[in-house]
Amino acid sequence: MIVEHLSLVDFRNYATAELALHRGPNVLVGRNGQGKTNLAEAVVFLATLGSHRVSSDAPMVRDGQEFAIIRARLSHGERKVLAEVQVNRQGSNKARINGSPSKTNELPRYAHVVLFAPEDLQIVRGDPSSRRRFVDQLLIQRTPRLAAVLADYDRVLKQRNALLKSARARGIRGEGLSTLDVWDDKLVALGSEIIVARQRLANDLQQPVADAYAAIAGADHRPQLEWALSIRGGDPEEDEDTAAAPEDAVTPAAVADQFRASLASKRSSELDRGLTLTGPHRDDLVLRVRSLPVKGYASHGESWSVALALRLASAELLRSESPAGDPVLILDDVFAELDADRRQRLAALTAGYEQVVVTAAVEEDIPEVLHAHVVRITAGTISDERAGGDE
Repeated sequence: MIVEHLSLVDFRNYATAELALHRGPNVLVGRNGQGKTNLAEAVVFLATLGSHRVSSDAPMVRDGQEFAIIRARLSHGERKVLAEVQVNRQGSNKARINGSPSKTNELPRYAHVVLFAPEDLQIVRGDPSSRRRFVDQLLIQRTPRLAAVLADYDRVLKQRNALLKSARARGIRGEGLSTLDVWDDKLVALGSEIIVARQRLANDLQQPVADAYAAIAGADHRPQLEWALSIRGGDPEEDEDTAAAPEDAVTPAAVADQFRASLASKRSSELDRGLTLTGPHRDDLVLRVRSLPVKGYASHGESWSVALALRLASAELLRSESPAGDPVLILDDVFAELDADRRQRLAALTAGYEQVVVTAAVEEDIPEVLHAHVVRITAGTISDERAGGDE
């Protein structure tokens, strides 16, 4: 899959923008703050229904406007698809496919993108929410229907938390909480599906991550991925010890039973705090190299190698499973963060994809193998400087 053309209206700093992209490498060059990352963010939004920079949609809408439009012409071999989303400052977003109204969670069926960005270091060094976001965005691309499952889980979680806070405020316990049981059932059904899907994804990423790490770092440090599940006791969100889930022990029925038992055991604490304390929203993806947790033990170079390996493994997984072909790779200001050796290794590993989009403040940071079609971005103005071939 490639993005042939991107159009924006009232997105970030762009009143309007038109960007033609070529097959193979594309380089977007501009000083920081000129708008090149905004172009990358728009493409990523179509594929993941979220931003890698902000947790809500409102900051993506240009100041003074109520909504932004992202429109992209995608090419899947001989097939062309026009994907469009209206990003609203408030309320639900709207989507269109080939001009016809569509559900927004249909967009990832058509747009497959893997983003590399400086923020990726937070995946390995940040709090558990960074790792959950990484996994869930990949889940949506791998299985688009999970976008609705994740959204429904968030909605049920908010309703349940509101009920817990209300019960705490009014001192309601025991029989007065029959409504909570209804929300428990919904939480368990949706949450169990998310937990199982995340676990399967971690298992499927294990070998591709190990291969990518060795290729980037030039060393075999045995990277490992495993989920610490709050339904097994403890609280990964608060760094409490929690047993990791063996891959053969995670079945939907077993997860549902454990989830329900965990809710029962923590109900008293939940009522005291007015908060749901167990479920996929409090789980953590534990990353290790040399059998030690990356967070707190890995060097800066090792941490970067793990972060890049996670992205490369994601791309390889989508590439192997998708009938649409390669995902679009977007390398957003990432070369400035890497030493010369990792720059060359990453460039060599990504150059063979059908389409690569690279943003950089300094053109010289980009290895020659990715230097083909160059576009300059200056204060929201886009100008092609050097055209590459479409081979």
